[in-house]
Order: sequence, then C-alpha cells, then structure tokens
Amino acid sequence: MHGEAFAQAKYNLYADHAAATGHPAIAKLFRGTAKVELLEHFAAEAVLAGLVGTNTANLNAAITGETYEATTMYPEFAAEAAAAGDSAAARVFAKAGRQEAAHAKAFTAALHRV
Repeated sequence: MHGEAFAQAKYNLYADHAAATGHPAIAKLFRGTAKVELLEHFAAEAVLAGLVGTNTANLNAAITGETYEATTMYPEFAAEAAAAGDSAAARVFAKAGRQEAAHAKAFTAALHRV
C-alpha cells in the first residue's frame, strides 16, 4: 500500500512539472496513472487491510500520526539537518512540523464534534 500511495503522490508531482515545462500530454499521462494508483490499487488494498474504520477511529488515528510527526519526527529531522549544517532542510522540516501540529489540532477539534 505504501508503494501505491507514494507512486500516486510522485506521479502528481511529475505531472505538475511536466505541465509547468510545457508538456501537457505527459502531465495528463502522469495524472491519469496517479488516479489509478489511488482510486483502484491503493483503495482496494486499503479495504483488504481494514485501513478505514469509524469516523472516531479514523480521527484518533490521524491525531496520533500528526502528533507524532509534529512532536517527534519533524523536530528530530530538523535537529539532524541543523547539526549537519543544512539550514534550508532544517527550516523545511520545522515548517512541516508546525503544519502537522495544526493538522492534529484540526482533527482534535473535529473529534470533539463527533
């Protein structure tokens, strides 16, 4: 499943690049393939794996994942990048951590409304 999800994201980025560099046919090919990766392959595998649960379970899973990314994963990545002298990467990871914290907050608010 991870491979299908990554392929979908990667192909959408490839499509954006192809479109931006004047290759609409290549962009269309990548977007179409990305759609199949997500809507057919990933979705079918997700059903088999029982990935989707109740709204409450889904929100709790999202909160757990986003909180880990905001409090552990991205801060560690940012610290490692800073220690290696890569301030640009450190800024990217720090920003991603802040965004993940905002996602966790939004999912938590949604959970309180369920």
